[in-house]
Amino acid sequence: MENEIQNASRRSFIKNLGLTAGLVAGGSKLFAGPAILTDLYKKGSLINGVQIGVITYSFREMPNQSLEATLQYILDSGISATELMGDPAEIFAGKPKNPVNFMAMFPLMRKRREKQPLTEEETKKLDDAEALMKEYRAEVKKWRASASISKFEEVGKMFKKAGIKIYGFKPDAFGKDNSDDEVAYGMKAAKALGAGHVTLEHPSDDNQTLRLGKLAEKYGVKVGYHGHEQQTPTFWDTAMAQSPGNAMNLDFGHFVAAGNTEPLDFVKKMHKNIVSMHIKDRQTPAHGKGNLPWGTGDTPLKELLKQMQASKYAFPATVELEYKIPEGSNSVKEVQKCLEFCKKALS
Repeated sequence: MENEIQNASRRSFIKNLGLTAGLVAGGSKLFAGPAILTDLYKKGSLINGVQIGVITYSFREMPNQSLEATLQYILDSGISATELMGDPAEIFAGKPKNPVNFMAMFPLMRKRREKQPLTEEETKKLDDAEALMKEYRAEVKKWRASASISKFEEVGKMFKKAGIKIYGFKPDAFGKDNSDDEVAYGMKAAKALGAGHVTLEHPSDDNQTLRLGKLAEKYGVKVGYHGHEQQTPTFWDTAMAQSPGNAMNLDFGHFVAAGNTEPLDFVKKMHKNIVSMHIKDRQTPAHGKGNLPWGTGDTPLKELLKQMQASKYAFPATVELEYKIPEGSNSVKEVQKCLEFCKKALS
């Protein structure tokens, strides 16, 4: 009952702010209304000392991908901290619209990444999307050169007023093809949002991790490198030796699916280098590497959360929803289940 009341209050809070696309388009001030009750959401998803967050990629299958809708999804999930993907904030700030429907492309991209066979039609769809993205990236690069960082400050204030801490930011501004100016833009935007680090897929390029690490030092943020099944206990060593600006965005579930043994010991050893960690429940290679509803795979999530609690680790555990959503459910409902799993583990 308490959770239902809290969730209802949070939804009412957002609606009272007038967070609608029409309001934004009209240029209205989002927080010109009554004073905010700053203690309304103190409980949030900081559970007995462990910060549970969510990466907004988890809501990729929801129909509305606007910033306002994304914020509402987080609130409705009961979570009070987030790793924010780039598009919601950047589109709010004026980024040109992407011509590629990523909701349709994500499954095909995953198949290609995991080296699953693709049909001729699927291959053509991916190739066409990549051609469109090449043109789009050039347009975005031009936009970023004059984008206003103040719009990201506005986003940061919006989330803070709603009781959500943005701890990480993941725009596609940190690739090898992105200029130093684009990287600087992404890092400045992260700071304006209130994030302490940016995240990206590990580029597997020592020159790139050196470049990003040095720029991170310059702009006062950390770079958290994410990995999939290529993660090993030494995966991040070179990057971290190159610069104090480089760090780990460990994916605990993928680490288990990659066949690494003693994952809890690895976290214990490396916890000072982890800025945030993705959690999901995957199987070991011997059991097929499946991505399953929490509590049904081989990933020691309960033990991990209890270890974080006992050792008072400072980094957040980020829910990343990647298992198949059951019929009749949606991303928000499944993230709620993941949060409930965390609450039970930490009670």
